[in-house]
Amino acid sequence: MVKEKEKITDLRSALALLRTIPGQLIETDEPADPHAEISGVYRYVGAGGTVQRPTQTGPAMIFNNVKGNEDARVLIGLLASRERVALMLGAEPQRLGFLLNEAVTHPIEPITIEQTEALCQEVVHYANERGFDIRKLLPAPTNTEEDAGPYITLGMCYASDPETGESDVTIHRLCLQSKDEISMYIVPGARHLGVFHEKAEKAGKPLPISISIGVDPAIEIAACFEPPTTPLGYNELSAAGAIRNRAVELVQCLTMNEKAIANAEYVIEGELLYDVRVREDQNTNTGKAMPEFPGYTGPANPQLPIIKVKAVTHRRNPIMQTCIGPSEEHVNMAGIPTEASIIKMVEKAMPGRLINVYAHSAGGGKYMAVLQFKKSVPSDEGRQRQAALLAFAAFSELKHIIIVDEDVDPFDSNDVLWALNTRYQGDVDTIFIPGVRCHPLDPSQSPEYNPLLHGKGISCKVIFDCTVPFHLKEHFKRSKFKEMNPARFAPELFDKGLYVDGRN
Repeated sequence: MVKEKEKITDLRSALALLRTIPGQLIETDEPADPHAEISGVYRYVGAGGTVQRPTQTGPAMIFNNVKGNEDARVLIGLLASRERVALMLGAEPQRLGFLLNEAVTHPIEPITIEQTEALCQEVVHYANERGFDIRKLLPAPTNTEEDAGPYITLGMCYASDPETGESDVTIHRLCLQSKDEISMYIVPGARHLGVFHEKAEKAGKPLPISISIGVDPAIEIAACFEPPTTPLGYNELSAAGAIRNRAVELVQCLTMNEKAIANAEYVIEGELLYDVRVREDQNTNTGKAMPEFPGYTGPANPQLPIIKVKAVTHRRNPIMQTCIGPSEEHVNMAGIPTEASIIKMVEKAMPGRLINVYAHSAGGGKYMAVLQFKKSVPSDEGRQRQAALLAFAAFSELKHIIIVDEDVDPFDSNDVLWALNTRYQGDVDTIFIPGVRCHPLDPSQSPEYNPLLHGKGISCKVIFDCTVPFHLKEHFKRSKFKEMNPARFAPELFDKGLYVDGRN
C-alpha cells in the first residue's frame, strides 16, 4: 500500500489521487436531474451496502452537468469502497480500524487560519441579498422520488457548547425546507450537538452552527466517532488531524461566532433555532424522509428543529458531495470508527486476543460486527464472549455480534457463514441480551413487531459464538494447502494487483 495520506489535504486532492488509479473514479457530462436521478444511476454503478439489489461496489462518480445548477458538480460514492477509503487514508483495508484507533488516541487539535486564506470563502452569498435561495445555490439531491425534499447527506455540522465553548463535528440528516431554512434530525441522546442545542434552548438562545460540505475524507470518517470513544468535549476534528499528521484548518465564519472547515467546497452559516419546529415532509406530504442505513426509507419526523441560514460560501466551481443513505458509503463512515471503538475497548481489557473487527455491510456499519478472536490457552475459553459484551459497551447501537476464530477471515462473508455452519450450535452458542437500547431506525425494534419490547428502539441483542471450544481446537483444523506464489502461474491476475493475499 502506497502511503498517500500526506498528499491529501482536501476533497480535490483526494479526487486527484483517485484519477491516477484505474477503476476508482468516473465522470459523466450527461445531463442529470438531482431529483432522484443521480442516486438512481449510482445505485447500479457502485452503491452497495444495504441498497436494494441489484447493486455493486464500484467507482466514485462525478456528475458534471446537473440540471438547474450550471456551475456546480455532484460527487457521489467517494467512500463507497473500503479499498478506496484505504487508498485515501494511506492504510491497508483490513487495518483501517487500527488506524482510526491510533488516531483517536493521539489527537492533533485543529487550528484557525485567516479568512483571506480560506478557500471555502472564495464566493459569498448572504441570506439578506435579493434572490437568495439555498435550493438554487446547492444542487442537493433527493435519493428517491418520495423523499421529503432535497437532503444534505454529508454536511459536517460544527457547533460549540454554549457553556464550555468546547466544539464538536457530526453528520446529521439535513433537509432543505425553504430558501433559508434547513431541518435537522438529531438522534436522541446520540450526538453531542444535541446536547449543545438543549443547553441553548434552555437559555432561550439560538445555537450558531456551520455546515461544511466536500472536505478531506479523513474528516468525514473521523466525524462518525461516537461516545464513549469520543466523550463530550472531544472534538473529532482532532482525530482527523491525527490521521493526516497535520492539524485540520478552520476559519471564522462571516456572519456569526462559529468556525467552519477552511477548504470545504461549500459552507452554510446559520443558527439552530431554539423555539421553532417543523414537519420534515411539509413540502411533499409523502410521510417519508429519506432512505436510511438499514435499507428502508425512514418516516418523516413530525417535529424537527430548524437552522436559519445566514450565508452560503463556496469555492469557485464547487463540488457538491452526497451519498445514498443505505450505501456502502455509510457502512465505511459509520463502520470503521465502530471497529476502532471496539478495538480500543477490548484491547484495553484483554490485550492481544482480539485480532480484528469488521462492522459488516449488512448492518450498515452499525448493527452487526464480526470479531476475530484468538484463544491461546485454556483460560481464554469464555473470554471471546466477554469481548462481545465489551463491544456492545464500546458501541451502543450494535445489535448482533458474530465471533470467529483466527483462521476465519472476518471480512469474507462466506468464510464467516462457513464458521456459522460448522462451528456453531444454536442452543449452546447463542447468547440473548433482551431489552437493551439500540437504534430507532431498525423497523423490527418496536412493540408492534415484538410485544415484549417496551418501546421503539429497544432490542434483543444477540451474540453468535462461532468459535471452536478450546479443548476441541485440534479437531477443527482446516485443510492445509501447499504455499505457492500464484503470480508465477497467473501473472495477469496477481502482478496487476487484482488479487491480494489470495482474495479479490
